[in-house]
Amino acid sequence: MTDVQTYKLYSRVARLGSFSAAARECGLAQSQVSRMIAELEASLGARLLARTTRAVVPTEAGMEFLSRIESILASLEDAENSIRETGELRGTLRIAMPSTLAIRVVLPRMAAFTERHPNLQMEVMLDDKRQDMIREAVDVGVRVGPLPDMSGTARLIGIMQRVVAASPGYLERHGTPLCPEDILRHRIVGGPAGAHATSWQFEREGKQESIDLRPQMSVNDTAGALAAAVAGLGIISTTSWACRTDMGSGALVQLLPDWKMVDLPVHAYFPMGRATRMAARTFVEFIEAEFAKGQG
Repeated sequence: MTDVQTYKLYSRVARLGSFSAAARECGLAQSQVSRMIAELEASLGARLLARTTRAVVPTEAGMEFLSRIESILASLEDAENSIRETGELRGTLRIAMPSTLAIRVVLPRMAAFTERHPNLQMEVMLDDKRQDMIREAVDVGVRVGPLPDMSGTARLIGIMQRVVAASPGYLERHGTPLCPEDILRHRIVGGPAGAHATSWQFEREGKQESIDLRPQMSVNDTAGALAAAVAGLGIISTTSWACRTDMGSGALVQLLPDWKMVDLPVHAYFPMGRATRMAARTFVEFIEAEFAKGQG
């Protein structure tokens, strides 16, 4: 009967895409890793990994096997973690989140969490596009904006204010909009924070205005959209968290401060629903508390 260690080893090879990387991580010789995986494939009567000169990629059967054993391995980790009196977590926690949210908001706040759980390995997947969290074996995803219909469960962990901004150089050349309608005469930089929308909505003293979006440039990464705005390519709508550094340095200037835009919710999404691992729940509780310290 195949032991748990072999299953863990297969999971690391499949996720890292490398026998040598998995061997280094697990403190084994590469030849030993190759032999153990070959024995696993032989015992199952199926090829789990496609080996090329450049990478090791799970086959279709390998991906199916991986998705099933990882939930079992996660349950075993939870069982071990639950009886540790110190509350220290172990194993691997896979987190998916937008790149700019991670770089400017989440990662700078995570030192206390990693010090509390030094034996918990963390894999942070940064992508402004929505990943297939089940296929990628993500334990928790952090998402900004409305969530599409999904089969897992979600938890609201924060609210982000949305603002409109532009660079001083752009405003010198094109003028400063004084009301939402003025934006129609300006260049727009579209980014992921508004990718789902066709307009920007503003409200002041009960009055609402909706401005149709006609981006001069669209960028599918928030950091890229901010860079375009800082370079003077147009007006951007993004979260106050994302542009806080640029505003603080004067690289961007907030526009229409008397007008409020619709806030964006921040959710933690658990693909495994009720089977979510303890490490994922603990991480979300930590980051929710961090968000509460500096909402705005």
